[in-house]
Amino acid sequence: PLFSLFGLAGIIEFVGGIFIVVGLFTSFSAFLGAATMIGAWIKVHFPQGINPLENGGELAMIYLASMLVLIGFGSGKYSLEKLIFRKEFRH
Repeated sequence: PLFSLFGLAGIIEFVGGIFIVVGLFTSFSAFLGAATMIGAWIKVHFPQGINPLENGGELAMIYLASMLVLIGFGSGKYSLEKLIFRKEFRH
């Protein structure tokens, strides 16, 4: 269902992914995406063991690492955010 925990995660991933691709509110979207990946790892993968290689959580960890890089470096100089607002918003 759309109004469940997994539905909320899907909405965050879909809308946040679009924002990241076009470079609009990238740091904030990456922060929400990182929180979603941490939640996915804790709720789905962690009960099967702590090692992501054994519990199927390696993709969640790769996405988490990429979101942390986006939080740290931002969207870059060719983003829609810089084109529209002339600056990059950081959370």
